[in-house]
Amino acid sequence: MGTTSTWGAAHALARYGRGRITLVPPGETAAAIADLPIEALRLPADIIDGLHGLGVSRIGPLAGMPRAPLALRFGPDVARRLDQAFGRQAEAIVPVRLQAPVQVSRNFAEPISAAETIARYITKLVPPLCAGLEEREQGVRRLDLLLHRVDSHTEAVRVATAMPVRDVRRLTRLLCDRIETIDPGFGIERMVLTASLAEPILHRQGVSTLIEEEEADVSDLIDTLANRVGTQALYRFAPVESDVPERAVCRVPALAAEDGKEWPDHWPRPTRLLPRPEPIQTMAVLPDHPPVFFIWRGIRRRIRCADGPERVFGEWWKGDAELTTVRDYFRVEDTSGETFWVYRTGDGEHGETGSQGWFLHGLFE
Repeated sequence: MGTTSTWGAAHALARYGRGRITLVPPGETAAAIADLPIEALRLPADIIDGLHGLGVSRIGPLAGMPRAPLALRFGPDVARRLDQAFGRQAEAIVPVRLQAPVQVSRNFAEPISAAETIARYITKLVPPLCAGLEEREQGVRRLDLLLHRVDSHTEAVRVATAMPVRDVRRLTRLLCDRIETIDPGFGIERMVLTASLAEPILHRQGVSTLIEEEEADVSDLIDTLANRVGTQALYRFAPVESDVPERAVCRVPALAAEDGKEWPDHWPRPTRLLPRPEPIQTMAVLPDHPPVFFIWRGIRRRIRCADGPERVFGEWWKGDAELTTVRDYFRVEDTSGETFWVYRTGDGEHGETGSQGWFLHGLFE
């Protein structure tokens, strides 16, 4: 980050300066940027290559060269950028202006309060909003309905969609489903509908049903459920690249794109992984034999058959405590036919690898 009296010098110091934060007093700009590479002047690539061909790589030596030969060979850009950086020539700053969200509103001569009336005006606000989104080739991801009451209070309704949407009927239904949460008070005098979050809609070429069946679109169902129970309560699990079972899974939005990652298939994984491993009492022959029985939640279970061990090492890059840690996992089946996923902390021989205690981590259902 660089702070100077000119925009060009601040840009150069922020991107090519050595300090994390650089403050340049007035009058010391030239000295502050003299040792920076000429790339900091925002010159075109062909000019940069030409200057390197002349053996010029720093701003200081470039600033000391005669202007006329530089202008004759490279044009006016070199002198203009130097003057802008040193403050000899003004440079207009063009701010980045965010595009205003699509918004429609309706004022009422007489306040409204009935749910049927609110629904009727929602159906009138959604079509022009969708028309504005269509002009931008966007779909809404988050829609805010503000209802201004005559007592200066504001009721707010927010609906979200899993994918960009500009379907009038779908958005109208999602908003009308939330009318019961609105308290109109002594009446509503203004309604404002805003696409507070919009994204481009990617059009896909249709696939002939003679070749491939079209995938079912469940996004409408996902939106309906998410706006009733909350977006945080609706999710799916996705794999994470980790050998430690509890770290190998994460929650993602229900319609999140696939990232190509898959869970390992060389060893079976339980259909239900406990929120945290639960300690069990066992009897087993060390170092690599499965338990003969185990006691979990007060119930003694005798092992009929077992498979393992599968050894999982700690992720040493996460901390020193995991440098030597080891888990040995076993898939065991008791005499009633139930299958469990248990592990021993440690390799069964060396105390530094773990406590040698046993835990139940998952169930095969």
